[in-house]
Amino acid sequence: MARADAPPPAGYRHSDGRNCGMAERSGVWHTPPRTAYRRDRKRSDTTGAMDILHDVLGFAARGFVVFATIALTAVFLVTIIRRRRPPRGWLLVKPLNQQIDAMGDALRAGVMRKKDLRKLRKSRKKAKAARPAAKPNVFVLDFKGDLFATAVRNLREEVTAIIAAAGKDDEVVVRLESAGGAVPHYGLAAAQLMRLRDKAIKVTVCIDRIAASGGYMIACVADKIVAAPFAIIGSIGVVAQVPNFHRLLKKHDVDFQEMTAGEFKRTVSVFGEITEKGVKKFQEELEDTHLLFKEFVKAHRPELDIERVATGEHWLARRGLELGLVDQLGTSDEYLVARAVEGNLYQVAFERARSLRERLGSMATNAIDRSLSSLLSP
Repeated sequence: MARADAPPPAGYRHSDGRNCGMAERSGVWHTPPRTAYRRDRKRSDTTGAMDILHDVLGFAARGFVVFATIALTAVFLVTIIRRRRPPRGWLLVKPLNQQIDAMGDALRAGVMRKKDLRKLRKSRKKAKAARPAAKPNVFVLDFKGDLFATAVRNLREEVTAIIAAAGKDDEVVVRLESAGGAVPHYGLAAAQLMRLRDKAIKVTVCIDRIAASGGYMIACVADKIVAAPFAIIGSIGVVAQVPNFHRLLKKHDVDFQEMTAGEFKRTVSVFGEITEKGVKKFQEELEDTHLLFKEFVKAHRPELDIERVATGEHWLARRGLELGLVDQLGTSDEYLVARAVEGNLYQVAFERARSLRERLGSMATNAIDRSLSSLLSP
């Protein structure tokens, strides 16, 4: 009788057709070795791990190639940009005669017959050929001043370039707009125009809206001042405003220690105690600055009654002409169009590479200006 746990004979299969897992060799029954199963399993595990590693390395290699391509492209573009633009800045020179003629031609093309327009162009070409080749150059600069006259950074570069290239009969026209600001900064801006005067280069300042206080300090250096009829002129004076929180700090038992060396090192401060002696000294400094301001204006416009106009008042240009603060009424456009008939006009501007912080600040300022304009507009 066969035992229940006895191995089945060779060739025996289960009812579903599966082999019982035994084999016959040389008439002896053997079971498959377990080490072979383990070896096969290890091989399959190792093969799977190698496949995963191969996929990971391939993906990393492709990613590195893409990153390297982008990086090299960026470096190449930056190199080209730096070659085209000097790191400190660059000077832009724009001919204005062609721009003025093109604007006139655009209007004539809409109102004149083509035959008459062709005749005008032919006559212009003949007149241009008959004129002498040498005409004086008129260099046009723009100065829009803020509290600290930051435009002087570019003005000094523009003046340096003009001094290097200007001829005997050339002229510099400055379109000025400023309500004034800090004395040292506007004194520096005025000194830049004095460099042109010292080289015997004619300087004309055109004021379309405002040139007051420090703005007029710049304007008075010019050989000629041209102002729009209702531009604001003058304000030859000095002002200083300092808030003081000393009593507020004292009320809340907050001590503020200010150490100085020198009797008048700090006459008036924001948090320190303001004394009568300090106020008197501070007023003396303002008076001395005002005196120097008056002497500066008088030196460049000796015909002025300086005591009459140096009261801190401002006037519209129509009254300023009567007082001698300006020489001629007119807009900058009117003056430049007239000069374009006799000379070659070039707009000169020094552009400086701005940092990311400066660009973001400029964008924020422009956004605020637009918002305020929209709120104030009817």
